[in-house]
Amino acid sequence: MATPAGAEKTAKKTGEGRLVVTQTRSAIGTKPKHRGTLRALGLRGIGQSNDLPDRPDVRGMLARVPHLVSVEEVSK
Repeated sequence: MATPAGAEKTAKKTGEGRLVVTQTRSAIGTKPKHRGTLRALGLRGIGQSNDLPDRPDVRGMLARVPHLVSVEEVSK
């Protein structure tokens, strides 16, 4: 899933950082809200990564599933 062209320009203007989120554990047996959160983060399976903007809404989703993902901040 590609990001909209305007999203990258907006992130550069506002100085937002980037986060690389990797799913490290299976969603099998987790609560439905946790599975939905992983899907909203763009993760479908163990080992899959996604590059996301460092915003409060993304941080909130990551706070819901810290036991299933690893997060790395990307510096430019």
